[in-house]
Amino acid sequence: MRIGTAVAGAATVGLLGAALTAPPAYAGSGRDHRQAAFTAAAREFGVPAPVLLAVSYQETRWEAHGGAPSTSGAYGPMALTDVPRSALGQRGDGTPPPDSPALHTARTAAGLIGAPVSRVERDDVTNIRAGAALLAHYAKALGTPGTVGGWYAAVARYSESGTTAGATEFADDVYGTITGGASADTTDGQHVRVEADPAVRPDTAPPHRLGLRAESATPKAECPRSLDCDYIPAAYQLNDPKDPQSYGNYDVADRPKDERVDTIVLHDTEETYADTIDTFTNPAAYVSAHYVVRSGDGHVTQMVPTKDVAWQAGNWYINSHSVGIEQEGFAIAGATWYTERLYHSTSTLVRYLSARYGVPLDRQHIIGHDNVPATSTAGIPAMHWDPGPFWDWNHFMTLLGRPTVPSYGNVVTIAPRFADNVQQVTDCEQHQPVAAQASSFVWLRTAPSPDAPLFSDPGLHKDGAAGTDCAADWGDKASAGQQFVVADRKPGWTAIWYAGAKAWFADRGAGKPTETLVVRPKHDAVATYGVAYPDASEYPSDIPAAGFAPLPYTIGSGQSYVYGGPVATDYYYAKTIDNSLPDDHTVVRGHQRYLRIQLGHRIAFVRASDVVVTPA
Repeated sequence: MRIGTAVAGAATVGLLGAALTAPPAYAGSGRDHRQAAFTAAAREFGVPAPVLLAVSYQETRWEAHGGAPSTSGAYGPMALTDVPRSALGQRGDGTPPPDSPALHTARTAAGLIGAPVSRVERDDVTNIRAGAALLAHYAKALGTPGTVGGWYAAVARYSESGTTAGATEFADDVYGTITGGASADTTDGQHVRVEADPAVRPDTAPPHRLGLRAESATPKAECPRSLDCDYIPAAYQLNDPKDPQSYGNYDVADRPKDERVDTIVLHDTEETYADTIDTFTNPAAYVSAHYVVRSGDGHVTQMVPTKDVAWQAGNWYINSHSVGIEQEGFAIAGATWYTERLYHSTSTLVRYLSARYGVPLDRQHIIGHDNVPATSTAGIPAMHWDPGPFWDWNHFMTLLGRPTVPSYGNVVTIAPRFADNVQQVTDCEQHQPVAAQASSFVWLRTAPSPDAPLFSDPGLHKDGAAGTDCAADWGDKASAGQQFVVADRKPGWTAIWYAGAKAWFADRGAGKPTETLVVRPKHDAVATYGVAYPDASEYPSDIPAAGFAPLPYTIGSGQSYVYGGPVATDYYYAKTIDNSLPDDHTVVRGHQRYLRIQLGHRIAFVRASDVVVTPA
C-alpha cells in the first residue's frame, strides 16, 4: 500500500488531539526503528506520513547526528532549533532577530508534547514526535488541510524562513520529494524511505498568509529564481586613505569578457554565517567570496559580483577564473554541520553558475578549497583543507545531476558509499581524535596492506616522513568523485598514479571503473604547476612579471593522469583601488599552452608541449 494513500485521510482529523498523551506503541527495531517512529508520529498527530517524512528528508536526510546540533542550533531528524542568544548576530540580512520563535522551535515543540527540551533535542523518537506536533500546530493555525497537497502552507511555515522565497523554496523541495520519492541509509544505520506519489498536487496559493517579507528588489543577487537570495556587498574600500594599495576585499574585473570562469570553489566558513558576513564587510579582513550559504535554512547571500575577482582560494590564478561559495560549517566537526538545505541551495546555485559560465560539472572543475593547488612549493603546507573529509561529494554530485556511473576502463573514480565509509581522523590542532563517522575519502598507502605507511605528500612532508591520520593532512586522502589512472591491482587493493608516485587504497567498492582522456609524459620528469601564468618575457614593461616555479611533483615515465581540459594562460594585474598604477587592472596573456590534470588531492597544470593526451 502506498504511504500517501494510507494516511491521506488522517490529515483532516485529530490535529494535536493526542499531543499531551503518552506516545503510542510502534513496531520498529534495528534498521527500521526510525521509519516506524515517523509512521507512529504521523498517526498520532494527524500528519500525512509522506509530508512528515519529506519535511525531515529536506531538513536532515533523516539524520539524528547523535543529538549534536548544527551550526544553526538545529537538533535531530526534524531540525528543531534551540539557539542561544550569544550565537546571534545583529545584522539586517534576513537572519531572524534574537527573540524570534524560529530560533527556539525545540522549546515550542517540547511544550506541545509535554516533554523536556533536552529529550526533544537528544532522542530521535521524541524529536520526530515533537516535529510532527509542531507541523500539525502550524497546519491548525493556517486552516486544517483536507489533502496531502493542502499541507503546503504548513510545510512552508515549518521552514522558519523569514522570506516568502525561502519558505516556498523549502515547500517546493518537500513536495518534490513526495512526488518523486526518496530513500536513504543514515550514518547510524537506519533505512528510511518515502514512496513516490506523483498524483499529489500541492496547493501553492496559501504562503502569502504567512506574513513573510518579499525578497528585496535591489540590489539584485545573481541567483536562480528558486533560491532565497539577498545581496550584502563585501567591503571594497581603503584601509589607509593615503595608500591606494591598502584596500579590501576583492578586485573589480570584467569576467567573462576578459577572463574565463572555468571553476567553482566550495568552502566552509569555520565560523557562523553572521560572523562571515561581518568578516567580508570588514575591509581589513582581506578576504571574501562571491556567495555565502547559511546552514539552517539554505539562505544565500551574494557579496561579490561574479564578474569581479573574490579573494577566496589562496591562489591568484584560481581566483581569477573561479566563483567562490562559502558554506556555513566547520570542517573538523563532521557531517552534522552540513545540512540538507545547504546541500540543496549550493547545488542549485552551482547548476545556475555552471549553465551561465559553461563550467563543467565534474570534480576537476567543481572543487573544494582543499583541491586548489598552491602557487609555489613553499605555500603547500599552508593550503586550506575545507570543506573537509565529511563533506558528501557523492551526494552533492548527484544533486548536480552528475552521479558516479560505473563503466569500464583503466581509470578509477573514487566513490566510497558515504554512509558505509566510516573513518576516524585526528584533529591535530586540538590533539584529539574525532569520532568515527561517515566520510567521503579513502586512505592512501605506500603498499597494498592496511599496515603499510600512509602516503607521504612531498609538499607536506619534505623529510619523507609517512602521512598521518590528521584531518588536515590531505595528501594521504583521495576524495569522492576524483578520477585517477590505475597503476596496479592486487586482491582487494588498487594502486593509482598520485602526486608523482604510486598510491594504494583498499578497494572495497570504493572505486568505480571509468573511461576518459589522460595525459602521458613525453619525457621523464615532466613539471607540474599551481598556476598557468605567461612567461616573464610576455609582460609589458610597466607590469612586473608574476614569478612562478614548478611544484615538487613530477610526472615520470609510465605515469598518466586524468585530463581536465585546456586552460587560459594569463595573469590579472590588479594592485590598486583607483587604477593609479600604469596598466593597472590589465590581463596579460601568454602563448604557452597549459592543461589541467587531477594530480593528487589537488588539481595542477602541465605544459601541453610536455605531454600527450590519449584515451585511457
